[in-house]
Amino acid sequence: MAEVKIAAESRTEFGKGAARRIRRDSKVPGVLYGHGSDPLHLTLPGHELLLALRTPNVLISLDIDGKTNELAIPKSVQRDPIKGYLEHVDLLLVKRGEKVTVEIPVHTEGELAPGGYLLEHVLNALPVEAEATHIPQAVTVSVEGLEAGASVLAKDITLPSGVTLAVEEDTVVLQVLAAQAEEAPEGEAAEGDEAAEA
Repeated sequence: MAEVKIAAESRTEFGKGAARRIRRDSKVPGVLYGHGSDPLHLTLPGHELLLALRTPNVLISLDIDGKTNELAIPKSVQRDPIKGYLEHVDLLLVKRGEKVTVEIPVHTEGELAPGGYLLEHVLNALPVEAEATHIPQAVTVSVEGLEAGASVLAKDITLPSGVTLAVEEDTVVLQVLAAQAEEAPEGEAAEGDEAAEA
């Protein structure tokens, strides 16, 4: 997994007014925490952070005030619900070789058996434990030829070396459903008959 280097500044101003001023400068307020240390309030460059967050569980190498370097992974990202810009980010401090629990996206490949079946993603992301510097970007599961009633459990998914499940092995991740034929809602035909009789 690639590391993304981002220059950050520690900040001493807090509150909504300070956060607005930071965002006006195309920057994002954030907090770095973990390992029992006091939370460190940061200002991060908006565009660079946005690009970095396109990669799930990206490993960020923070250069803080040009003095200290810390490794972190995004833990919580708040976006504006309408415009989509970043409002705030929580970063979790990690060390090389340390294991962390994260959720990785589940991708599928292959075609279901013929017959109009539907694939339901019970879990869109799989909770796993991995080294902070070796978090897989995603896992891919083959659904080739699966029919209604078939399901893929967490234990059925092949994980990269050094990555372990952080959920019960029997957790359903994907299941195949029979497509439901659409029927006219009950009562419509009866109402029409009543109108004809009147």
